[in-house]
Amino acid sequence: MMRKALDCLYTASGVAAAFFLVAIFVIVLAQVGANSIDYVISMFAGRPLGLVVPSYAEIAGFFLAAASFLALPYAMRHGSHIRVTLVLMTLPEAARRVAAVLVCAVGAMTSAYFAYYAWQLVIESHEFGDLSPGLVAVPLWIPQMPIAIGASILAICLVDSAIRFIQDGSDAACDLGAGSE
Repeated sequence: MMRKALDCLYTASGVAAAFFLVAIFVIVLAQVGANSIDYVISMFAGRPLGLVVPSYAEIAGFFLAAASFLALPYAMRHGSHIRVTLVLMTLPEAARRVAAVLVCAVGAMTSAYFAYYAWQLVIESHEFGDLSPGLVAVPLWIPQMPIAIGASILAICLVDSAIRFIQDGSDAACDLGAGSE
């Protein structure tokens, strides 16, 4: 039951990351469309209308940060991260297992540390009412939240992977090099 819940969490994180990638495409496409319409109008009227999607670059940047951090746990579970296989491949099976657990543990601690401070930043931005400096003033805690969520889920994913290595010596979806020779 816990395995299914964790896998659903990682998949939901990946789906959210995909949503933000599509949102980047849509907002950039809208701005390109506005530029194209302006160009055509300027050819006939002599000057453009000045069509613009307000703060599109800033919002696309927020979406990129969200997509990047929310994709981390999903990528981890599917073995898409750059891994330490060059080192682990040279180790005997027992040492490989210990090293994999250590790598996951250090990664989990690092992710948890980052997540803690990301959540602190979200809370402070909310308390102080920080706003983005663009044409559209976005409360900064909103684009900061997916970063904190992604880092938190990655920490959970790394603890999960370490536990799986300890329990059975392998982590089917994230094998950090075992059997990849």
